Amino acid sequence: MSGAIHGFDHVVIAVRDLAPAVSAYETLLGRKSFAQEEREGVATASIALDNIAVELMAPVGDTEAVRRLDAALEIGEGLKSLVFATNDIERLHRRCERVGLEPEQIKLKTDRRSFRADTERAHGVRLFFMQREIPLAPSPYADASILGLDHVVIQSAEMERAAALYGARLGLDMRLDRDLRGRRLMFFRCGDAIVEIAHVKEREHDLLWGLSWRVANAEAARARLAGAGIDVSEVRSGMKPGTRVFTVRDSTCNVPTLMIEAVRAEQPA
Repeated sequence: MSGAIHGFDHVVIAVRDLAPAVSAYETLLGRKSFAQEEREGVATASIALDNIAVELMAPVGDTEAVRRLDAALEIGEGLKSLVFATNDIERLHRRCERVGLEPEQIKLKTDRRSFRADTERAHGVRLFFMQREIPLAPSPYADASILGLDHVVIQSAEMERAAALYGARLGLDMRLDRDLRGRRLMFFRCGDAIVEIAHVKEREHDLLWGLSWRVANAEAARARLAGAGIDVSEVRSGMKPGTRVFTVRDSTCNVPTLMIEAVRAEQPA
């Protein structure tokens, strides 16, 4: 299935109130939102970066879609879905059928087609796949803004099972499998970013957990966020040699968030 998935399309973050979440993420990412709309009782807004978009989603009505979203929010706000980008949705759908991911039928909208893998078959992570007629244009960039996604973190108690899903079934390239600071981590290339699988104990289902964003200058990005009143850690050396990182402690809608000074595209290798 080499080439069927060429990167990320977007992540979905579920929130209870859209307006403050949009404000928080516009500040966090340093970019303006677009495409605010309401459909089937669910209000959404998006912010696009160079290699992924963030879709914020909140319930505002009383529909079946809202009830599903309310159920997801019972365990709190945060990351709820990961959407991969493809240039050949039919081919990818056939592949998912053959490898036992039991995909739903492809859904057609005006400018895109998408489908969802069975969540149980994806070990608890809501995985979608999307082909757009026209790629999203990144939202306008401001000084010390976020450049793009570095990696998305998924926690798993079954690392070999996760390797089979993201490597063998979805065809992502495993770039690293290593114990770092007493924890096993696996890294899969997805476009110019990474799916990181982090081992945790005693978890029945995998968990779409956190995001790490690239910045050109960690000190400048930290100063911008601190100046906006966001609680951030000091800049420190990253786990990967040669990187500098800091943690964002609030205003992320319950998404564990790390900023990492930009490194070359092959990292990790």
